[in-house]
Amino acid sequence: MENYNPFSLKNKTILITGASSGIGRATAIECSMLGANVIITARNEERLHETLSMLDISERQQHQLILADLTESDEIDKIANNISLLDGFVNNAGVGMSKPIQFIKEGDLKEIFSINTYAPVLLTQKILKKKKINKGASIVFTSSIGGNFTVTAGRALYGMTKGAIHNFMKYCALELASRQIRCNSVNPGMIETPLISSGTLSSEDIKIDMEKYPLKRYGKPQEVAHAITYLLSDAASWVTGHALVIDGGLTLK
Repeated sequence: MENYNPFSLKNKTILITGASSGIGRATAIECSMLGANVIITARNEERLHETLSMLDISERQQHQLILADLTESDEIDKIANNISLLDGFVNNAGVGMSKPIQFIKEGDLKEIFSINTYAPVLLTQKILKKKKINKGASIVFTSSIGGNFTVTAGRALYGMTKGAIHNFMKYCALELASRQIRCNSVNPGMIETPLISSGTLSSEDIKIDMEKYPLKRYGKPQEVAHAITYLLSDAASWVTGHALVIDGGLTLK
């Protein structure tokens, strides 16, 4: 059949957090190329505008930019108040942190949980309470294999936040099923994003780490974005409560 595409996002409105770089930016671009009206949000204004300039408008889509810091409750309210009705919502914003357990400080917990866990939980709650999401919509959380499928020394803080999101996704899937709202997560292995360069691994460390992956490389943001757009699309209309692993085969070991 001509133009048949169950993966199309045409005429859907999708909100994506953390859209200024990495997986969030790639997801915004892919959603726009599949015909969606995309609402992007992040706290870096310059990079967020860069993302906006990359979005496809060939289907006369209406894209929107909302500058917001998800660590601030009033900024979360601002997003919920200024979006139109959603057909899809990608809770993607997140930060990394590596630190041995004996060096963890209370401030570290507050910093990483505020963006990786509290923000997606509270933003989801606000959007639902304000009835800003349509029946039959799809919510996708960017989680991780870390803390859910693998455990690495020094990554307790990050793993705890992603483990919490892993479980929150399942509760969302159960509670929202009556409204036909699907909730799933993507769980990537190491992805080539700015988080790598800001970490503690040297280029030699990265090369050694890549050898642990059966495909002998890290993933690309676009590869995770393709999985997210699948979960947003009608092609995944009977998929909910699922944690999709995207790790180049790492968890086979």
